[in-house]
Amino acid sequence: MSDVLALPIFKQEDSSLPLDDETKHPPFQYVMCAATSPAVKLHDETLTYLNQGQSYEIRMLDNRKMGDVPEITGKLVKSIIRVVFHDRRLQYTEHQQLEGWKWNRPGDRLLDLDIPMSVGIIDTRTNPSQLNAVEFLWDPAKRTSAFIQVHCISTEFTPRKHGGEKGVPFRIQVDTFKQNENGEYTDHLHSASCQIKVFKPKGADRKQKTDREKMEKRAAHEKEKYQPSYDTTVLTECSPWPDTPTAYVNNSPSAAPTFTSPPPSACSVPDSNSSSPNHQGDGIPQASSEQLQPSATIQETQQWLLKNRFSSYARLFSNFLGADLLKLTKEDLVQICGAADGIRLYNALKSRSVRPRLTLYVCREQPAPQGQQPAAGGSDSSSAAPFVYHAIYLEEMVASEVARKLALVFNIPFHQINQVYRQGPTGIHILVSDQMVQNFQDESCFLFSTVKAENGGGVHIILK
Repeated sequence: MSDVLALPIFKQEDSSLPLDDETKHPPFQYVMCAATSPAVKLHDETLTYLNQGQSYEIRMLDNRKMGDVPEITGKLVKSIIRVVFHDRRLQYTEHQQLEGWKWNRPGDRLLDLDIPMSVGIIDTRTNPSQLNAVEFLWDPAKRTSAFIQVHCISTEFTPRKHGGEKGVPFRIQVDTFKQNENGEYTDHLHSASCQIKVFKPKGADRKQKTDREKMEKRAAHEKEKYQPSYDTTVLTECSPWPDTPTAYVNNSPSAAPTFTSPPPSACSVPDSNSSSPNHQGDGIPQASSEQLQPSATIQETQQWLLKNRFSSYARLFSNFLGADLLKLTKEDLVQICGAADGIRLYNALKSRSVRPRLTLYVCREQPAPQGQQPAAGGSDSSSAAPFVYHAIYLEEMVASEVARKLALVFNIPFHQINQVYRQGPTGIHILVSDQMVQNFQDESCFLFSTVKAENGGGVHIILK
């Protein structure tokens, strides 16, 4: 039957279909000597369980037919093996995830080559800034096997760590390159990858046994929906990893972030006061004036991230418009930035200010004609000029916060305020303490005046 299908008359029926040579004969094939899980449904990608730190063989096979890719005949090629995240959301934050892993495991690598066990590999290299990748040269005409060791486990990158959580899947990816005219290994030839999960030593064997026992308990018609377990894992063809040295990847604006540390930004990060919701004339939390607009350009979005103390994520969102960033959900941001910064960024994007613990309305008492007093409603019944009250919002229920907010709202130098008093019965002056502030009713109204201190250095504030 295969001879019949190969006749030209059948090939010419639809010239738009890819030829068999293109679809069935990639130049290389990579086979990892580890069994696939039996608990994977038909038509789903295979899943392979690995033990942390155990050496696994990847056979590098020349799959060329006669005359295919003749330029590499008798020459070496370069392969880069990586362990990367399978989850697309985690791929966007690989730099942060790997930096965190590096901090917790100083001196360790995510991926290593077991050189004594490997066969046919030449000039092996590891980059200290890429803890998840190894590279080497090999001759396709000779037997080649690379033994790899994965040192990270899947549960190290789960957001919750209370025990029993499912680990995140990784991918083992192999990218192979040939030499260009300058002798550099930058011309992409082939890429393939497979899905894995990594367990603590012997954990993969236990998981494989558990999956096998579960499948044995299923009814015959249910078993037909699942793949059999294969003794080896064949890596399937995929796109080259984005930070590979091919020109079209380097020039692509949508390339995923690489693992190298981001360059230091030339912009300064604002101090804590500049992004505080209190840093306004009226002490009102900032809202629309600092909100990221959907029409913001890439540069404006970067400036907004820096101004709001998200400089560590500026490179990650380097191609985002304001609209792109605003479309991300809370769950997206938590996945990308982690729980703490993800929630903080979400609140900043939605302009969610800190809810004040206490709101006070304050009006500065002005000299008035004798017998004229401000009305209780905040306006003078016999004059058209209203008494304007300002709202001050307290995030801390302490006396110093009252003084600081009054200084901000009414442009009084904070260092000149000696004491804050409240006028009590018969006109006595009661020192405003933290306990008094804690007993203020929300939305209380006060008139206040200033009197010079006895020693002439500064002023006292009197609330009425």
